[in-house]
Amino acid sequence: MSAPVLIWGAGAIGGILGAYLARAGQEVLLVDADAGHVAAMNRDGLTVEGPVDAFTVPVRAALPEEVEGRFDLAFLCVKGPQTEAAAGQLARVLAPDGAGVSAQNGLFEPWLERIFGQGRVIGCFVNYSGDYIAPGRLLFGNRGKIAVGEMDGAMTDRLARVQALFAVLDPEAEASPRVMDYLWGKMGYGAMLFATALTPASMSDNFAAPRFRGVFAGVAREVMQVAAAAGANPLGFNGYDPAAYMPGAAPEAAEASLDALVAFNRATAKTHSGIWRDIAIRKRRTEVDFQVGAVVAEAERLGVAVPLCRALAGLIRELEAGRPQGWDVLEELAGHLPAADCSAIV
Repeated sequence: MSAPVLIWGAGAIGGILGAYLARAGQEVLLVDADAGHVAAMNRDGLTVEGPVDAFTVPVRAALPEEVEGRFDLAFLCVKGPQTEAAAGQLARVLAPDGAGVSAQNGLFEPWLERIFGQGRVIGCFVNYSGDYIAPGRLLFGNRGKIAVGEMDGAMTDRLARVQALFAVLDPEAEASPRVMDYLWGKMGYGAMLFATALTPASMSDNFAAPRFRGVFAGVAREVMQVAAAAGANPLGFNGYDPAAYMPGAAPEAAEASLDALVAFNRATAKTHSGIWRDIAIRKRRTEVDFQVGAVVAEAERLGVAVPLCRALAGLIRELEAGRPQGWDVLEELAGHLPAADCSAIV
């Protein structure tokens, strides 16, 4: 663990990883655009709190413009709207033979290869939950699936190094030849989380609501249809079962998956999604254009009908513009459920 690691984005995902690595003795530089967060980390250390763990560790942090030198391994852990700017800044300090790890929501890996260079991106799927609480303070809500993989499916020395770093956080972190299939699985689950952000209720309360189970299943079903058309074979995790939302799946399979998602999310200290938090608390843009919007764009390219996803993206943008969250917004989304699926709403 002697070579320094760069973590670009010290929020929930990158900050928690960085805190664990620093506590284990790994040299880490945490980069963040929030000057107050950077100052607090340098002054007081980085604090992780919550039911999973609680500790404070000294860390070294910097603003993007302060980063100097070259790094052979960098984790990109920023939100979708910040990715283009952050990737350009990161490319400046990534060593010529270095690799970037996209620990993000979405399917950024192919795009990042165009920025960093072919063969210089390692795919990454993370489903542990966290929140930024205040400068220098992060909530670790619960553990979740972690998988990393080379874009060509190869098992390489650098991939083993990335897996070992994530294993400091979670010993069950996996090196997988199918990381993009995990990411396509998360696109389906992520779309469901966007739908939960239409209301003020928790993720689990949304998934448990009988009136709207058909809507959540319908959203996931559309994403899985797009994934199949794109040639992906999505993998499941933490209660999300892609097969339950594939064409021809029995309604009972979706019910079982939703029950599992309720159970998984009731066990976390993070009751609401980061999407909900962006809208309700931080009053900033969500990642809708890079997740649900990306699914809609891919669906258009492939000729797949996605009326629910299209409507969901529009409703999220309305909430970003100031429309209040409420069950009426989710009810409006239900109005776009295809007639063939309406029997799933009770």
